[in-house]
Amino acid sequence: MFGKLKASLGIGAAKVDTVLESMSVFQGDTLKGVVHIQGGDVEQQIDAINLKLCTEVKVESDNSVSYQSFVLGKLQAVQPFTIQPNENKQVPFELKLDDETPITALNALKNLCHVWVETSLDIDFAIDPKDRDFIEVKPLPVAAKVISAIESAGFAMVKADVEKGYLRGGNFSSKSGCYQEIEFRNNGFINKKEIELSFILEGGVMHCLAEVDRSLSMRGDQYISFTLPLGASDGEISQAVSRVLSV
Repeated sequence: MFGKLKASLGIGAAKVDTVLESMSVFQGDTLKGVVHIQGGDVEQQIDAINLKLCTEVKVESDNSVSYQSFVLGKLQAVQPFTIQPNENKQVPFELKLDDETPITALNALKNLCHVWVETSLDIDFAIDPKDRDFIEVKPLPVAAKVISAIESAGFAMVKADVEKGYLRGGNFSSKSGCYQEIEFRNNGFINKKEIELSFILEGGVMHCLAEVDRSLSMRGDQYISFTLPLGASDGEISQAVSRVLSV
């Protein structure tokens, strides 16, 4: 009885550790791995193994900015089971990345984009054991080429973050409830310009929304959206990016 009381307080309780096949994936990939559960000092009932794909989003109010965890996807790996003292149980899983999962592999001066898998054991009347594994999300080739084209035009990637809310382009809109902004800036004096770029993967295409701010322009911010197939040619990418650069 005393052992169960200690376990309910997290002392000598079951532990969880998620091991991913790869810590580096591309947009739209499927995460694969194994959840390792190590039994504690007493028998415990595990009601579920919950895996969550998370990111951190910026939330702006009238007077402040805060950051909070945001769940992009979730998976319940098993049905309820009992783990015996010191028993080791392994549960394989697959969790597809949400198409709007932010890219984290960015060479930004200030990169605030983080993605992780959080694993927890659902145990009645106990502190749920948890494990957090950060992953690197790389841009698909079409997104990487758009970024490269903007940088080749003299723009530096200065910041990347994830904001709470939705985006709407000419023929698309986001669905996850958060969106990534990748900010570029050039060093021009007369033609000083900032570009905020967002990608939305949807099936076999990559949607892009660019917000362009010219410091000396009287027209205010301009928005340009375009859609490219995942296998877009260099010419198609160059033509799309030139619309953004010409604003």
